[in-house]
Amino acid sequence: MIELMAEQPGDRWEVEALYDLCFAPGREALSSYRLRDDVPPVPGLSQVARDELGILAGAIRFWPVHIEPPSPAAGDLPSTSDPVTALLLGPVAVHPTHQGEGLGGSLIRDSLAKAAEQGWHRVMLVGDAPYYSRFGFERLSDVEMPPPTNPERVLGLGAQSGAWEGVRGRVIRWQGAELTA
Repeated sequence: MIELMAEQPGDRWEVEALYDLCFAPGREALSSYRLRDDVPPVPGLSQVARDELGILAGAIRFWPVHIEPPSPAAGDLPSTSDPVTALLLGPVAVHPTHQGEGLGGSLIRDSLAKAAEQGWHRVMLVGDAPYYSRFGFERLSDVEMPPPTNPERVLGLGAQSGAWEGVRGRVIRWQGAELTA
């Protein structure tokens, strides 16, 4: 029996070890990690999955980000749009001994439901569309992650229809207040 629960501060190093096991060396050099630098994960949404012995089987994290509207072209009126807030999903990982059991999907579905309950309207990630489309994620053609990111892999999901409509610009690091659970 696997139990999903909120990640606690004491889980940090165990989760990092799982990510090191599941992802290629140098994962922290990816542009999405620059958006996470010095920004704590969103409390209550970042979760761990533990088996009946308490051994870590999987983990998922969420980070707040902003999408900054494009700067006006020379001669245009200044933009009056404020940055849009969103959640950046990732990483999500499942220990190799539990892969193929649907645990990753359970972590994603459960945490997305919690995000909607907390009032988050937009979730984005950098990932494989064929996998994440089963959860409703679609390509965000007008949202730009920091380079080098393949734009085909920038995906988004709205808590309600039209949540991403008209949202365009660069994803930047969260600059708001610290979030609490």
